[in-house]
Amino acid sequence: MAQRDERHQLPGPAGIIETCWENAESGRERWPQPLVAVIAHPHPLYGGAMDNKVVTTLARMYRRLGVAAVRFNFRGVGGSAGSHDQGRGEVEDMLAVVRWAQARAPESALLLGGYSFGSAIAAAVGENVAARHLALVAPPVDRYPYAPQGDFACPTSIVLGGADDIVAVDAVAAWARQRPRVTDVIVLPEASHFFHGQLVALERELGAAVSAVLAASAS
Repeated sequence: MAQRDERHQLPGPAGIIETCWENAESGRERWPQPLVAVIAHPHPLYGGAMDNKVVTTLARMYRRLGVAAVRFNFRGVGGSAGSHDQGRGEVEDMLAVVRWAQARAPESALLLGGYSFGSAIAAAVGENVAARHLALVAPPVDRYPYAPQGDFACPTSIVLGGADDIVAVDAVAAWARQRPRVTDVIVLPEASHFFHGQLVALERELGAAVSAVLAASAS
């Protein structure tokens, strides 16, 4: 039986990238094509890392949907080499992880996800690779360039906390609804930016949205 979590050290543009591959849960492989999701963590300068509770919740959600999940530390975080690069190098880090995941599972389709700062990196990576779905949790769209061409490159689900005091929820929701490839704008009324006490709701609501997109693409 394959172990669920596998820790790896990948060669990246700034040196080693600390990575965790999580296998899909046994018996959940219900999609016609294998799938792998790569997830980006929140801002490194504010304690963001791949073991962040929102990131691990996203990984668990993907596993339960029958999708392998890959978490990793950006440069300068944990066992990853280098130092923070204001988002530029972090895009290169995630691209390196995506390339590794695709080489490891070449038959798999790609999903992308990210939380807060990580959602901006995931969105930027989504402009450069072919992804089946993009999940953005608490995206600070006023601070980073999302969908610079006016829309996302693949079906996109956005999750916002109704009590978020960092991201302007109403403004982001209105902005998102103008992007045709945004399939879902999910607002969890009691959730803060950090989703304290709301992880179960996050997994449930976003998981349903991701499952619906995957089912539609498989039909």
